[in-house]
Amino acid sequence: MAFISGIQIIHAPASALNNAGNNGGETDNIVQVKSIRVANKAYPYVSAQSYRYWLRSTLEELGSEVWTTAPIFREKKIAYTDANPISYCDDDLFGYMRAPGKKVEAADSRAAMTGDTPTKETVTRVSPFRVGTLVGLSDGVTKDFGTMSRQEGNPVPHEHQFYRTSLKGMFSLDLGSSGSFSYQNRTGFLNLDEERIKIAQEQNLQHNEKQRTYALSTEERTRRISLLLRSMPVITGGAKQGVHYTDVSPVVVVMAVTKGGNNPFQYTMEGDSEGFARPVFEALREIAAVWGDTILSSLFIGWTQGYADMHRASLEAQKDELHKLYPHGIIMGHPRSLFEQMATLLQDRPEWLS
Repeated sequence: MAFISGIQIIHAPASALNNAGNNGGETDNIVQVKSIRVANKAYPYVSAQSYRYWLRSTLEELGSEVWTTAPIFREKKIAYTDANPISYCDDDLFGYMRAPGKKVEAADSRAAMTGDTPTKETVTRVSPFRVGTLVGLSDGVTKDFGTMSRQEGNPVPHEHQFYRTSLKGMFSLDLGSSGSFSYQNRTGFLNLDEERIKIAQEQNLQHNEKQRTYALSTEERTRRISLLLRSMPVITGGAKQGVHYTDVSPVVVVMAVTKGGNNPFQYTMEGDSEGFARPVFEALREIAAVWGDTILSSLFIGWTQGYADMHRASLEAQKDELHKLYPHGIIMGHPRSLFEQMATLLQDRPEWLS
């Protein structure tokens, strides 16, 4: 099986992208950022759930005719999607879990355009798209004080935390599972129940009786994957954007198509003394030697001009050496251009979906 495996770097020059909520501070009214404490140091982070929310929202902005979003149904203390990966792109690539329950009217207005797929047994789908927590490459969280003092009355003091760093996280996309749906009766693999199998048959999905799967056409699977890839470099989101406006699109990306789900690129970038990402050439050389036989594509290294240019220059100086080490060479450029190239490459390699 083939996977797109990689890491990405987001630059947060003065940001509070993912908050933990209110807690008593010097003003008894403080908004704290999410952070990990290691040896008395606080490293800010953005949760995988937040990133996936940003990405879903970005994809939804493409419009329902391009990226189909599953309606949400709600009961007392639970909420669930339609769990129909055949009709909805996000159920396909982001996974789901749904148990039988009473149908209720969805709060989301999009549900008015579609019906609830009947569910007679629990269906689950492991997300083909996986993303790691984005963790700061340097520590340090500071506080900003302010007051609500408009119009008459006493000012109300408040404070919030923010930070300056770069955030690194892994991502992976299981190409073989994208657009392919199992009906094996075990947890995580029963993507389709009896009702959803009927839909697959009605739409003439490709049936593999031996593997117990139904699959969309290669063209539709490639289209959905391409939409996801093209959304990653234009992603928007994050908290406190009104006072800490931050571009959350990746400034650095390292990725390739690999055999199996192992992601060897985690240690190709580390933080310098100012919290910028810098390449780890020893790791890049070791990956070529140890994992070279599992890398199916060129190694894509995207680096935005203007971000840590001294480290970008050192990478460019080593490009020719690294190009010779990797079986399919190295491609460098802007992260958005490389995501576009990866999406285009998939159209010529349908075997990666098998």
